[in-house]
Amino acid sequence: METQPTLTFPVIRGLQAHREYFVAMWSLRMLRQISIFDEDELPPELRAQRTLNRARIPEICCYMLDNPDDYVFSALTVSIDSDVAFAPLPGQDKLGLLRVPMDARFIINDGQHRRAAIIEALEQRPELGHETIAVVFFLDIGLERCQQMFADLNRHAIRPSRSLGLLYDHRNDKAQLAKLVVMKSDVFRDIVDMEKSSLAKRSRKLFTLSAFHNACADLVEGMATGNINEDASLARTYWEEVAKHFPAWAQVRENRLPASEVREGYIHSHGIALQALGKAGNTLLKLHPKDWKKRLSGIEQINWSRNNANTWEGRALIGGKVSKVTTNVILTTNVIKKALVLPLDEEQQRVENAHARKSG
Repeated sequence: METQPTLTFPVIRGLQAHREYFVAMWSLRMLRQISIFDEDELPPELRAQRTLNRARIPEICCYMLDNPDDYVFSALTVSIDSDVAFAPLPGQDKLGLLRVPMDARFIINDGQHRRAAIIEALEQRPELGHETIAVVFFLDIGLERCQQMFADLNRHAIRPSRSLGLLYDHRNDKAQLAKLVVMKSDVFRDIVDMEKSSLAKRSRKLFTLSAFHNACADLVEGMATGNINEDASLARTYWEEVAKHFPAWAQVRENRLPASEVREGYIHSHGIALQALGKAGNTLLKLHPKDWKKRLSGIEQINWSRNNANTWEGRALIGGKVSKVTTNVILTTNVIKKALVLPLDEEQQRVENAHARKSG
């Protein structure tokens, strides 16, 4: 009798929810060589996974190629729709060889985008093929169980806040800039939350790192030298000068005023105002490099109260609530630029004209 050809590879056997499963270390090359069942043409109710979003693949591929010495991928989770045979090594019950028929169907429960990106990366850098990734295999469990696994694997998958992602990101130059400004500033160190991307009502902070990151990026746009310390010094000087015109920020820092009271009462203590101050500051520093500090005093002419609906409703506020959409950031920037006697660029003027027509 002819023996059916098999694929054999070393694994560790485990038990989870009374079910046997296996963990293997596969070379990246194997991910390209092993056929994965393509469900894209099936209706959702007959699939075990979401359809592949090909727009995500280049980003993950570039991450891998740009960081060949320190990229990190978590394990893939794969179901094998076939009978398999586990042969333990001598004297072992958990270590052994898994034999899988060559015509077995492999279905990815978690990691299809990682696999597709890896295959694309191997086209450009074949030498990466000898590197490895962990693969967790579950056995012949059927469509219903595969769908439940997908739901369960994603049920508790919570993305970290954007602020925490920026805090831990050592490759992003703009994130590095914002962190450096905050860490070295006596003014902002105590009023910027480095972890949250939205502030609780009782938070003692005024801004989030993600909001400060956006503001710093807009501030140095077109002016960054590439020297992180020089750029951070410029940004810190600007932001600390801005802070002098908002006494409430200092009162919060010194615990003389609750942060919640300032956020509830004033537009200037929200991310939209911070980003608008960054955008306006970019123009101010470019046009008036010598006397920008003196000109900055114009922001004190602005009535920043949230009750000032004539100024803020339709700009920073929509129905009384702060709006962070791009158009509202621009409209808020325009208020600051007007107070600082700065020209609007073409896009800002277009948005301002549209706002005027709508208001009129």
